[in-house]
Amino acid sequence: MPQFRYTETAREASDSGNDQDPRESRWIHGIVGTAQGMLDVYRMVARVAPTTSTVLIQGETGTGKELVARAIHAASRRSHQAFVPVDCSALAESLLESELFGHVKGAFTGAVSDKRGFFEVADGGTCFLDEIGEISPCVQAKLLRVLQEREVRRVGGTDSFKVDVRVIAATNKDLGALVADGRFREDLFYRLSVVSVLLPPLRERRGDIPILATHFLESYVAANDQSPCRISPEAMALLVAYDWPGNVRELQHAVEHAAALASNPVLLPEDLPPKLVGAGGQRGAAGSPMSLSLKEVVRGHLSRVLKEARWNKKLAAQLLGIHRRTLYRLTKRYGISVAERE
Repeated sequence: MPQFRYTETAREASDSGNDQDPRESRWIHGIVGTAQGMLDVYRMVARVAPTTSTVLIQGETGTGKELVARAIHAASRRSHQAFVPVDCSALAESLLESELFGHVKGAFTGAVSDKRGFFEVADGGTCFLDEIGEISPCVQAKLLRVLQEREVRRVGGTDSFKVDVRVIAATNKDLGALVADGRFREDLFYRLSVVSVLLPPLRERRGDIPILATHFLESYVAANDQSPCRISPEAMALLVAYDWPGNVRELQHAVEHAAALASNPVLLPEDLPPKLVGAGGQRGAAGSPMSLSLKEVVRGHLSRVLKEARWNKKLAAQLLGIHRRTLYRLTKRYGISVAERE
């Protein structure tokens, strides 16, 4: 059976005293990150993957819920069987019901032949139900039967048949609140959340932003057969300063935007989406933040990171995703001194 492994590269380097490039992290099945919140996710995935338990993955849009679901499947005993993803928010109720459970010929207008549903297709494997909070009460009732009885009845059919499917669901909604409002079945909620995995938003794991940004840049360069390039420290500081409401997906798009527009091998702040500079200013000062120069934005962010790291330059460099010697050059360039500790 495939084994799920993870390493705490940045932490190990810090604890051992090695001046290792913090960008040298490993990822499993596309999941990237060394922040504590992500290490907790890795541990949970490693523990639950070998089981048959139903899993509920919760997190904001763009945090990588499907990647986690695929990691669980890939590390399970079902890895050689199908992984079937379903976006529950993209289909109307009647169509979703037919797609999930299948239908028999003549069940409705247009049903010219029998059709297998996603649960049949995923028999022996895993069915990933994304945006589970969007399904209707009718579909909720039928899904509950699948989870309780492990059997499916096609739309318009009279016979039920057994299926061996592991269900992994995901949502960006608070299902507990939906239950309290009467919009989601409580019994289904408990069936889905046998094991819960909570993905932290990117703003709560800023130390992973340099690792992710570098990973996305390398992937883009390879896919487009471009010459190798890198992200300048000033541009990286802006990436780390931004709050990323779209999370990892938005970061990926921003890096690809910069790589597509860059005119030299080093991605500069002006290559990034314009909103990042303005957002960096908003985080960095009071008064008239949008009037701050790029130099002031970068200097302010470097100072904040150093203060958060208690002026431990090795830790600050790890948080910024740069070498310690690069941080020394930046503090000198932007006039940041020990006197600012006060």
